[in-house]
Amino acid sequence: MEQFEKTVTHYAPWMRKMSEISAASSTIDPSLYQKYNVKRGLRDIDGTGVVAGLTEISEINAYKPDANGNRVECPGELFYRGIPIKDLVDGFVGEKRFGFEETTYLLLFGKLPDAKQLEHFTEMLGEFRRLPESFVRDIIMKAPSSDMMNVIARSVLTLYSYDKHPDDISIANVLRQSIQLIAQFPLLSAYGYQVYAHYHSDSSLIIHKPRKDLSTAENILRLIRPNKKYTELEARILDLCLVLHAEHGGGNNSTFTNHVVTSSGTDTYSAVAASLGSLKGPRHGGANIKVSKMFADIKATTPCTDDAIRDYIARLLDKKAFDEAGLVYGIGHAVYSVSDPRADILRDYAKKLAVAKGLESDYEYYEKVARIAPEVIGEKRKMYKGVSANVDFYSGLIYTMLKIPTELYTPIFSVARIAGWSAHRIEELANRGKIIRPGYTAVAPHQDYVPLEER
Repeated sequence: MEQFEKTVTHYAPWMRKMSEISAASSTIDPSLYQKYNVKRGLRDIDGTGVVAGLTEISEINAYKPDANGNRVECPGELFYRGIPIKDLVDGFVGEKRFGFEETTYLLLFGKLPDAKQLEHFTEMLGEFRRLPESFVRDIIMKAPSSDMMNVIARSVLTLYSYDKHPDDISIANVLRQSIQLIAQFPLLSAYGYQVYAHYHSDSSLIIHKPRKDLSTAENILRLIRPNKKYTELEARILDLCLVLHAEHGGGNNSTFTNHVVTSSGTDTYSAVAASLGSLKGPRHGGANIKVSKMFADIKATTPCTDDAIRDYIARLLDKKAFDEAGLVYGIGHAVYSVSDPRADILRDYAKKLAVAKGLESDYEYYEKVARIAPEVIGEKRKMYKGVSANVDFYSGLIYTMLKIPTELYTPIFSVARIAGWSAHRIEELANRGKIIRPGYTAVAPHQDYVPLEER
């Protein structure tokens, strides 16, 4: 390792110099995208995704046709297997049940379980909620990473070696692998964080065992808290977050990645690891971390008045506040315009949690930003579609109030989204589609080959 670091240091000046050449040779004139009618990011100018496939797993609506057939922005709608997300949430919340396990069953099998099916499925997840012997010591504790998503991805790829049938892509085997991973993700996330905190923050190393009789949300809180304590409200609101993050159509970046990789015929562990790599990105799963950090800056620098917050948002957009990226994190979405239905649901529960914890003043900041930011963005930016608070906006607040370490925000997203990834992987395999290979238009000028001695 020491020799390797010396090699890196030796070549660093060359790398810096050549990186400019590499970047220059890789930069495409933005006007060419319009010239060749190429949809950047597989999206139209109004943000609508280019249709690349069919799915029965979930549906997202942000527009409805008017009397003349024109698309009109409308409050966002989200359906899991045809069931409105609000109806699903109202169902298990009204019956005072945890909903993530039921939601996972729905996504995997296309229908809601009856009481007996739900009990059996929940028991099965509890039985699978374990890791191979010495896995924590030999895999997670070796070479601890500064990023939990790296830990999870590495662990998932390593679990391939513990599987007697890793390359069997029959639906039965993939279903078994999927349920196993859904059950194991809370452990990989929690243990990865505990090891990180021990090695990088000098904290005590605490490894709690999960309980088979607890829900996924309860086990997460039990595993990450030193005293294993949590309130019923905390567990139920975290469970709600898991349900709302479990699935969001085949076109979101990490799920589309899963479709692409699955279409090659590869194994489950490779497909899930690829999705994890996508989710790690700050434009996808890492967004609620940015929301929390942005609000920490707002509260430290800005009075909770409309005028002060309006000025702060304007400075954010002018790249003069927070990280100077010109973004208001948690506001706007690739699909939704008028509203994100997941944010609408979380808003009410975030308020309940804020009241329970005496943090109403924090909630007030969020509500003011949610109301004012779309107005300021509309004034300062050319808009092709409306913007509103998205699910990351309120999940960031909830995780902050639950005192969940920011290092675990994206891993908890993956704990939920593995359910959706699994359903989409099975759908891709069941339909035996072609390998996904979109076309790219080549725009580089042709040049002659020059012999080495003439260069």
